[in-house]
This record gives sequence, C-alpha cells and structure tokens, in this order.
Amino acid sequence: MEKITVAMSGGVDSSVAALLVKELGYEVEGVYMRTWHNDDISSPLGECPWRRDMEDARQVAATLAIDFRVINMIDVYRQFVVTPLIGGYGNGTTPNPDILCNQFVKFGALAEMTRAGGSRAMATGHYCRKRKNSDGSFDLMEPKDKDKDQTYFLAYLKQEQIRHAEFPLAELSKSEVRRLAQSHGFATANKKDSQGICFLGKVRIQDFLSHYLPKNPGDIVNREGRVVGRHEGLHFFTIGQRHGLDIPSNSDHNFYVVVGKDLRRNELRVAFESEKILYGKTFRLCNLSHTNKALAERCNISCRPRYRDPYQEIYFERTSPDEAVIEFEKPQRALANGQVAALYDDGILLGGGSYF
Repeated sequence: MEKITVAMSGGVDSSVAALLVKELGYEVEGVYMRTWHNDDISSPLGECPWRRDMEDARQVAATLAIDFRVINMIDVYRQFVVTPLIGGYGNGTTPNPDILCNQFVKFGALAEMTRAGGSRAMATGHYCRKRKNSDGSFDLMEPKDKDKDQTYFLAYLKQEQIRHAEFPLAELSKSEVRRLAQSHGFATANKKDSQGICFLGKVRIQDFLSHYLPKNPGDIVNREGRVVGRHEGLHFFTIGQRHGLDIPSNSDHNFYVVVGKDLRRNELRVAFESEKILYGKTFRLCNLSHTNKALAERCNISCRPRYRDPYQEIYFERTSPDEAVIEFEKPQRALANGQVAALYDDGILLGGGSYF
C-alpha cells in the first residue's frame, strides 16, 4: 500500500485533506510541523496558538485512526523564513513568509524528510488543482472554490516539488469541507481560519519586528521636502500604509500615506492619497521562478499583484535569466519591493517574481 503524508496544521482544511487521502485507500501519516519555539515568556509570540493547533491535529488523526507525529522544523523555519523576513523588513522590503515557507520548508525540507521516510507524496489543505500533462509534467491551476484559491502562495514551487505534492481539496468548496469535517466529528470542524502571517498568530508584525530590529527614529518628509513628523523606524512601515503615521493632514477628506523609504537618509516619504503617487503600470521583477516551463522572453499573460487581488492583464518581458519588466493594462496601487507577483495563463500558475 502506498503511503502519503499529510501536513496537518490543526485547521479544518488539512483535517479534511487527511480524510480524503485515507478514503482513497492510501496508508496515511499525519505530521504537524512545529516552526516556532515560544515557551519563553519573553517571546514576542506570547499568544502563538501552536500548542492548540498541534493538539487539534493530533485529535483529528486519532479520529481517523492514522499515524501522527510532530516534526521539529524550528531551525529550518528560522533559517528560511524568519531570518529573511526580519532581514527584508530591515532592508526596506516586504517579504511574504507564507511563500517562503511553502518553497523552502513545507514543500522543501519537510517533503524531502517524509519521502525519505517512505511517502510517495505529501498532501496539504491548500485550495489548488494539480494537472498532469501529456509530456509527464504537472501544472498548478485554480481550484473549484475560486474564492479560496491559494495558488498565489505556491508561485515559487518547482516542478519536482509539484510532482510529489497532492491537493485533495481541489474540487471542494469551503462549505463542503466544513460539512465533511462536521459529519466526521473533527475537533477542527468549526475552527476559524488562521489570518495573517503564518507563525504570528494574533501578534502584529510591528510588535514582532520590535523584538529583533531596534528603533531607528527619523524624519517623515512630504513631497515638497518638508518634515511633517517623526517615525520610530522605517521597518515599521510599508508602501501604501496610512495607519500609524500620526500626521494631521489639515485637509478634509484627505490623508497622508507612505509612498517611499530613503534608507540612506532614514527618511519616510509620504504624500496625500489624492495625489495618486502610489499608482503605476510598469514594475520590475527579480528572483523569477517557474512552476513548469520557463516563460517566453516576451508574452501577454495574467498576474495576481498580491494575494486575493483579481487577475490583471500584463505584458511580460524578460531582461535577464532572473529578472523581467511587467506592464499592467491598468494602474496598480502600492506594490512594494519584496512582495510577490504570481504569474498565470488562463488560470494556470506559471510562477512568480518579486518586485524590486
């Protein structure tokens, strides 16, 4: 009997993924990936819910009568997710830790570990459809429940990672997933979906960063070069941010937003939202990655500028093996360096790149 490992996060989606894999007749092992150590009361993640998540995953595994184990991925997660996240914010960019986790940890180190233990593949609770092509390669596509589409977070997966991945929820809606969980008495059946950065729980990113990046006060400067306020550190802000500036606009129905960072001068640049400074059509991408075949040098494709953003039509032109310029048909607001653009063609995920 072939063995498939299911990455069980303690949520309803991965719980039902485990159920569906078992119903297909595979030998199933559930694993909970521990990514953070916060037993120290001084930890910035005082409310990190990992203990409850781990026990919820364990209970579901017991209900399904499948093997279950906890795998310590703390060091790997720190190396490939937490350190780049802190470093990125410190350098003025806005990395996506969930994409890093999928690329290097969940479908990287964890998947390799489970295959070494005899599993043919690893299944997850992502809403994503996988298709095998006539040439033996695989594509990732939008799922049945397009409102829950999570292909964006898989934009940096490579073909070999996709080959050994399974997505049992491809043909289910979220409501169907919850009904299945309820009918099988899962502890996770009515559990709310996790929100925000994967390992932070209820902790704000600014509070997390304050434990690792020292305050570095500087001026807040408007378009005319006039100092309009002070900031505690550029890493506490991202492009397009309005809240936390504490600057009166002295203008009805208008407000300041972050439009840039000058790391050399340690200045935060702001402008009125009404000035439309945040909008642009042409952006550069670096760290290009493809899920199957490399993109053509020039092509018209689609893009999700950020997670949950609707598809946008773009013209893609590669400028080097690792970089490209993309031009949107419609102007886009506040795309920050370090964020990821996921690239598509008719619902098929092609890969992605980071704005820079």
